[in-house]
Amino acid sequence: MSYRIVTPQCTACGACEIECPSSAIGFTGAAYSIDAALCTECAGRFETPQCASVCPVPQTCVPA
Repeated sequence: MSYRIVTPQCTACGACEIECPSSAIGFTGAAYSIDAALCTECAGRFETPQCASVCPVPQTCVPA
């Protein structure tokens, strides 16, 4: 499984992209998106997915 970004809620702040240890997050158009093939949910590196931890908008980075 991977995480996804709820596009209408994304403020395009970029916090998630900087924190992603898998480089799975990129800017596409007007918001960020997560490449499901690269997302590891930070398993083995962090206890919680970093995108969800640093996102300033609650429930924007969620399980896919």
